[in-house]
Amino acid sequence: METLKHYLDPGPLADRDFYIRCTDYSPHLVHKVPCYHFALLHTETGAELGWLRLRIGSTPHIERYAGHVGYQVEPAHRGHHYAARALRLIVRFAGKLGINPLWITCDPENLASRRTLELASAEFVEIVDVPPNCIIFQTGHPKKCRYRL
Repeated sequence: METLKHYLDPGPLADRDFYIRCTDYSPHLVHKVPCYHFALLHTETGAELGWLRLRIGSTPHIERYAGHVGYQVEPAHRGHHYAARALRLIVRFAGKLGINPLWITCDPENLASRRTLELASAEFVEIVDVPPNCIIFQTGHPKKCRYRL
């Protein structure tokens, strides 16, 4: 596993009606790189809208199959483009960490995630086959769309 690199405070990451707060910085046990864990929180209510993970490290596994970023918006809060807006915020922070480009992957049939990436101005690069010995393949994801942001 790649060792934890020095923590960098992401500073304020906010959009019109939500902000992102770092809740943890620890090794990602599956993808074997350091990882920032963020909560997406509504500015007025404090409701948790979802989460975002920023994986630090540009290994072939991360760039090709896992991606630097994982995200999810809770079903009750979907439709406001929170994930796309959060990606636009996190790309600046990733640049400060030396991650450029930011690779993001999703399943080809996940149309909502693909639309999120388009709204975030990510560029579709290709669809790749995940090797059978990869944990991602073994958990039921044989192909990945690769996007560059």
